[in-house]
Amino acid sequence: MSVLEIKDLHVSVETDQGTKQILRGVNLTINQGEIHAIMGPNGSGKSTLAYTIAGHPKYKVEGGSILLDGEDVLAMTVDERARAGVFLAMQYPVEIPGVSVTNFLRTAKTAIDGEAPPIRHWIKEVRESMANLRMDKSFAERNVNEGFSGGEKKRHEILQLELLKPKFAVLDETDSGLDVDALKIVSEGVNRAKANSDLGVLLITHYTRILRYIKPDFVHVFVNGRVAEQGGPELADRLENEGYDRYLEASNVG
Repeated sequence: MSVLEIKDLHVSVETDQGTKQILRGVNLTINQGEIHAIMGPNGSGKSTLAYTIAGHPKYKVEGGSILLDGEDVLAMTVDERARAGVFLAMQYPVEIPGVSVTNFLRTAKTAIDGEAPPIRHWIKEVRESMANLRMDKSFAERNVNEGFSGGEKKRHEILQLELLKPKFAVLDETDSGLDVDALKIVSEGVNRAKANSDLGVLLITHYTRILRYIKPDFVHVFVNGRVAEQGGPELADRLENEGYDRYLEASNVG
């Protein structure tokens, strides 16, 4: 059973006004097979946590550690983190002109596994995953995310998740910009990936609506760069009713 451990993580970023500290001592442990939802207001550091785990160079780790099965994730390059089993579904997936979805997926799979997947089995697996995500066959020959709608981009992120089979997936507001139908399709994809590979999920969201389809084991309230409270699924229901005001007030007092 794999485990992703975040210990006393402090992270800053350079801005026009100088160095700004964003994460102020984050502690979080995710076991394979668990779903952890992180909820919090804008600017609380949720996406910073996601990009720090993935290795974005913009974010500077001032202290603390991230460990995957005891190995130092922060010492790994971005591609080493991916090969070790860490996956990031981005809030704003980027376009890659000139690279088809087919080539992108097969290249990524080869890089992660260390060998190319058998072609016939791979094509069958890709087609099945695309069908499950209601993606037309023509998507395979299109350039990555080029001209894709918001919902199509998010479905492509989940297609990668299903095919690459990481140990842990960080989903950074994957629900943003999705209508109800697309939200259900994307959620079904995440649940399928978890069922097929005992995936551990760190689900970052503002809203409880995705949690109706992807049931969290744990909910963490993120405010001012740290975990302000944690609990079970009932905590998300309370947040929907009460909002974040009391956490923000407590943070300002602190």
